[in-house]
Amino acid sequence: MRINDRLKTIGDLVSANSFCLDVGCDHAFLDIYLVKKNKGIKAIASDVLEGPLNHAKENIKREGLEGEIETRLGDGLDTYSDEVDTIIISGMGGRNMIGIFKKNIKVLKEIETIIVSPNNYQEDVKRFLCKNGFLIDDEVMVKEKKFIYQIIKFVKGKKKYSKKEYFFGPIFLKKKDKLFKEYYERELKSREILIQVLPKNYRLKKFITKKEINMIKKEL
Repeated sequence: MRINDRLKTIGDLVSANSFCLDVGCDHAFLDIYLVKKNKGIKAIASDVLEGPLNHAKENIKREGLEGEIETRLGDGLDTYSDEVDTIIISGMGGRNMIGIFKKNIKVLKEIETIIVSPNNYQEDVKRFLCKNGFLIDDEVMVKEKKFIYQIIKFVKGKKKYSKKEYFFGPIFLKKKDKLFKEYYERELKSREILIQVLPKNYRLKKFITKKEINMIKKEL
């Protein structure tokens, strides 16, 4: 079974012997990869929709992993139970992720590790989780076709970050690899276009966007 680079990278950030809750598991490809990669890992593949969960069950059965991967139908962290120490959420918007965490905020006190790959609003996700007892342990960018995805690993702890670190990511700032440059060159272009099309009365948005443009230019 082949999985895409985004899911593989997420899987490679999971620690040995973890018990994972994969929220929005789709076809459970990530969970299958995790369990086959490390026999000490167990997983719950959860989804709010019956269709994807049925496909997940079929894939898990085909791989003979029913004993290591459980499937649960439910919304977000409603499928959480006490044995879970790691939450994984990918492939959705950052604000949707925050909504999932807010709905079951008490769960965050029980969790050791959170791995997310938001499609947008990454800074908002970082600020929210760091405000609620986590620090940024690792950050990786992955390119698939024309898209570049951010993957962020959080662990329990406290750490203060600057505006610049929240915006770019503290680990990304240290790495500054090829994908970092490509990603923020795109972000720069999109903001320069945005400045041109924003109505005159959007003064605050223009002010914030100009500050972000200057920050990106300095780092590139």
